[in-house]
Amino acid sequence: MTRSYTASPGRRSTDGGFTLVELLVVMAIIGILIAMLLPAVNAAREAARRVSCANNLMQVSIGLANYEATFEMLPPGTIEPQGPIQSVATGYHMGWIVQILPQLDERNVFAHVDFAASVYHKKNDHVASLTLPVLNCPSERRNQSDLGRGISSYAGCHHDIEAPIDVNNNGVLFLNSHVRLAEVTDGLSHTIFVGEKRADAKDLGWMSGTRATLRNTGTAINGTPVQEPAGSAFSLGPAVSGVNAAPEEAEGEGDGDGSGAAPAGGPPYNNPLYVGGFGSQHPGGANIAWGDGSVYFLSDSISLPVLQQLGHRADGGLPPGIR
Repeated sequence: MTRSYTASPGRRSTDGGFTLVELLVVMAIIGILIAMLLPAVNAAREAARRVSCANNLMQVSIGLANYEATFEMLPPGTIEPQGPIQSVATGYHMGWIVQILPQLDERNVFAHVDFAASVYHKKNDHVASLTLPVLNCPSERRNQSDLGRGISSYAGCHHDIEAPIDVNNNGVLFLNSHVRLAEVTDGLSHTIFVGEKRADAKDLGWMSGTRATLRNTGTAINGTPVQEPAGSAFSLGPAVSGVNAAPEEAEGEGDGDGSGAAPAGGPPYNNPLYVGGFGSQHPGGANIAWGDGSVYFLSDSISLPVLQQLGHRADGGLPPGIR
């Protein structure tokens, strides 16, 4: 006998799919979860980049230490017959990073540097265009300038105030310097040797012993304006010329008054004598390498007088408690 079954009018079928309302609710929940997790993911990525950056800075610090162990002095911050140094592509300007290339395991690059020519001479163009991973912070948006020169995310400390790079600076890497560790009487663990800097569109590159690889503690961390590409919110000022000028052609005259201060009516980097301070793309501060070889993150909320004290190798002041 054949039996037939009829579904009750009030009973819902159990094998149906999602309704549109249910699907929208699920999608909304997923969207909320993603929105909640994304900041945490981004923060974790930035934390990893900051650690990688600190590792790069540690390698640079070790390179400086090995150079000092070999020559019993730190390398000159920049080599030039006379100062003050202008951040324009004229002059010899052989920077400190070039001097420690062998200690950074870049002996092949070092061997291709023509020390008889300016860092801006065409003989050094290929080397200057190289991007060296150890010199690049992973959070930095650019590793080459608009001039086609490889950029360093790290700069040596030349002075404790905003002033031109010259022979009488109070830092550890400055014009024709040969600082011995015994001269760092404030203590190696209380003296800034190298720190992060933000990249400029017109950066003269890691070979250049100018503001491209030297900074001071006269400006708050992340307080230095950055040159942006043409058409952006910031003016670039006068174009940099003479990129391929030979040393004997490098006799450019500066626009500054010798103080390194900003000229009236324009950003400070329009003054070739302006140097600027440390900074980074990391939120809240920058990685700093100290004379004892340690590397740690320095907050951009540090008071300027304390920061200036850390940039002076022998001011005789009591060490600030910042660690």
